[in-house]
Amino acid sequence: MTGGPPAIEAVDVSRTYQLDGVSVEALRGVTLVVQPGDYVALVGPSGSGKSTLMHLLGGLDRPTGGRLVIGGRDVNALAPPELATLRNETIGFVFQAFHLLPRTSAVENVALPLVYRGVPARQRRARAAAMLGRVGLGHRLDHRPNQMSGGEQQRVAIARALVTEPTVLLADEPTGNLDSVTGAAVLELLERLNAESGVALVMVTHDQEVAARAQRRITMRDGVVVADSDAPPASHDRPPSVDHGRPATLVPAPSAEPRSASGSGPGHPSGGSGGAAGATGRLPREADPGQPGAEPPEGVA
Repeated sequence: MTGGPPAIEAVDVSRTYQLDGVSVEALRGVTLVVQPGDYVALVGPSGSGKSTLMHLLGGLDRPTGGRLVIGGRDVNALAPPELATLRNETIGFVFQAFHLLPRTSAVENVALPLVYRGVPARQRRARAAAMLGRVGLGHRLDHRPNQMSGGEQQRVAIARALVTEPTVLLADEPTGNLDSVTGAAVLELLERLNAESGVALVMVTHDQEVAARAQRRITMRDGVVVADSDAPPASHDRPPSVDHGRPATLVPAPSAEPRSASGSGPGHPSGGSGGAAGATGRLPREADPGQPGAEPPEGVA
């Protein structure tokens, strides 16, 4: 951890959903702090509340009770436009399904969050190209998602999440749609960016091998935190910090993963219809827990 104010602070946070007239307590008093530079794995069985917590930490939803502070601001005190601006300025999102716009080039996908900030077009492209270079895709700027492998698409999604220079990167099963070799390469990239830039990395995962690499592991069950370990990983050393004079890049690892017509590897959709979700942090309406009458996130009940 580093000194200074927390990136995110949750104090006795709860979240209750109404499903067919029945109250479902997805979170029941969660208290935790994410510091700048943290590397956290959020683990637990289906229904433990980790997806709900991830949505709250990213400002995609508001708590029913308790206090949630993101970037020094209490989310319950913010109007919807203010909360959307806070997400854009503070949080980067990486999803399992990539959520890239299918008919849009890599550099335009990465530049999309900067549109919402009002950054001029030339500057947007320059910043997006530089970020794609940092993740080892400087040679793929004008390729569309269906011209890329799953691992390349996920690296585009990571570049998009980081182009706004957020303080927290939230990754929901970022290796879930990738084969083991490609997944390991993407995970190494996330770790190197965390070490180099100091962005806090909070990752939801079901994979215990992935979780074991984190510096901190938060285990959830039945809507509460049952363990929060700050102990260093037993079998994985933290990647060394990269020389700040040289951008962190990822050399594509050998992979048996074929490119497919959908551009997402074997048997997985590209998630292109949700492209705006990755750029703005907004979920499709039917999945957005902030919408009236919405069902809780997958894995809550």
